[in-house]
Amino acid sequence: MSETFAADLLSGKVAYVAGGTRGMNLEIARRYGKYGAKVAVMSRNEERVEAAVASLRADGIEAMGFSADARDFDRVAETMTQTAEAFGGIDLVVAGQAGNFYAPVLGMSTNGFKAVIDIDLVGTFNVFKASYEHLRRPGASLVAITAPEAVRPLHFQAHVCAAKAGVNMLLKVLALEWGPKGVRVNGISPGPIEGSWGMKNVASPTQELVDKITNAVPLKRWGTTNDVADAALFLASPAASYVTGTILEVDGGVTIASPEGNVDTGKDVRVKRSKS
Repeated sequence: MSETFAADLLSGKVAYVAGGTRGMNLEIARRYGKYGAKVAVMSRNEERVEAAVASLRADGIEAMGFSADARDFDRVAETMTQTAEAFGGIDLVVAGQAGNFYAPVLGMSTNGFKAVIDIDLVGTFNVFKASYEHLRRPGASLVAITAPEAVRPLHFQAHVCAAKAGVNMLLKVLALEWGPKGVRVNGISPGPIEGSWGMKNVASPTQELVDKITNAVPLKRWGTTNDVADAALFLASPAASYVTGTILEVDGGVTIASPEGNVDTGKDVRVKRSKS
């Protein structure tokens, strides 16, 4: 646990984390729980839900879980109601569900494109909208997990680029519409994260690719699930009480790096003044 915040920072809060059964989303759920929140996690896979809840409870966190598909608004709404009834309302919501695969546009079916749009973008819409009536306002914090592909085009990721760009704009609109009710809506955009499902199962990186990705990151390292959880904790905290409608890039600077990578020459480059 980070020593930056008080141990009881989220005491009395209730968190709902969609996609919260593995990787960075599970770490966010754990971080919220470690700081005092009661936690509900949701995922399509019932076995992962059961495993995640058991893991959270083993850490002393009061937790419950639901098997649901973020594309099914009625089912998502049902899980929100059950969470609120069990824990007394909802304060923190994370829309972290995601789908991805690598394919060029000409090798991608309409159904494949639509599946990612529905999971990432429509799913975020469903999770946030379904949570609204249960939010304890003012003071609620909503976070969408987005990606650098929202603002930087990437080969073989047309579906993800489109979906995450939509997520970025959706959360900004919600920040405008729900701000007067005291609801903050923000996004976290992770870069390459060690051990994440996407980097292990989608990119399937070889050592050559790992080195190439690392070289493109200005901080010259991959992030960790703890880096993402720390950002989520900040956005949930009073320290972010005036932060809404923003995208927090937890990416080591990869979004602002040049497309060919940020090559460290190791040389002290100084600008020489011309004589006039």
